Amino acid sequence: MATTVEPPAKQQKLDKDQARKDFLAVFEQLRDEIVNDELLDGQPEASKQWVKEMMDYNVPLGKLNRGMAVLDVVESLAGSKGGAALTAEHVFRAAALGWCIEFLQAYFLVADDIMDSSITRRGQPCWYRQPKVGMVAINDGIILEACIFRILKKHFSSLPCYVHLLDLFHEVTYQTAHGQLLDTTTAPIGTVDLSRYTLDTYLRIVTYKTAYYTFYLPVACGLRLAGVTDPAAFKLSEDICVQMGRYFQIQDDYLDCFGDPEVIGKIGTDIQDNKCSWLVVQALQRASEEQKAVIEASYGKDEDEAVQRVKSVYRELDLEGVFKQYEQDSHDELVKTIEGQDLLPQGVFTMLLKKIYKRQK
Repeated sequence: MATTVEPPAKQQKLDKDQARKDFLAVFEQLRDEIVNDELLDGQPEASKQWVKEMMDYNVPLGKLNRGMAVLDVVESLAGSKGGAALTAEHVFRAAALGWCIEFLQAYFLVADDIMDSSITRRGQPCWYRQPKVGMVAINDGIILEACIFRILKKHFSSLPCYVHLLDLFHEVTYQTAHGQLLDTTTAPIGTVDLSRYTLDTYLRIVTYKTAYYTFYLPVACGLRLAGVTDPAAFKLSEDICVQMGRYFQIQDDYLDCFGDPEVIGKIGTDIQDNKCSWLVVQALQRASEEQKAVIEASYGKDEDEAVQRVKSVYRELDLEGVFKQYEQDSHDELVKTIEGQDLLPQGVFTMLLKKIYKRQK
């Protein structure tokens, strides 16, 4: 009987589905360890169930690109050395580190949704909007962050990289919180000051709020787990990942305005939330005085008519076309930078770039 060979595209999808399934299995193990943490011996069952439901609702339902990237980095490094295949222990630790990143992401999103009065997240109501939750979500966010350090202690405290990992998560959390602070104070809801919406301010916000934890953190985790210690490798990774993170956030701003909520899993609110978005920064650089007046009168108002007026100006200025040109130029520049270095395997970075290039959600 002839052997059936799966077409490459179908096989890649099967491999990707299996990788996600394996990754989710590690989440279930980590979640159960946290729910039954010996440090909380005797915790009432209702409290345990709350934590379990809260984690299931907030942690594993995203795209998981950040978390799964850690194993991609470790595999790229192992493959470049021509060594033996990764052991099950290596794979588990890479996945566990990935879940630490996903827990951090969940913590940020729970808090961010409260600050922005968001409605949906990942295709479901935001956690704080659940009737039984409300502002208890603030404490749930604290628990989500604390879970990171319980996982690290349990599974990494015996490794030479343990202290480096602790420091890495503390530093990136610190950077992200300050990026969020700049974001919320530059454009507070209810106060519109268009003079604050400069490209320099925007790039600083997205670098600290998004780039470090979304791109640099997975790469740095993978490098540490693989035993890389060369400071030059981490500096190169930081430079490339910051550039990639800016590109990613600008995509996100574009999708918030022009993306399909059914596809991206949330209803965009950047205009009504008065966000210092790439789109409004670009609009203000290109707009006529009349168009600026429309933006000033409408931006930051939670009214559909006001939102549509701002979007009309965006369309008049062809910001969709401006974005598409930016996207191509940024991709080409990143490829040139990645191919022009020889400190690390190109796959460390290209696997991340492939996941975000021309993404729709």
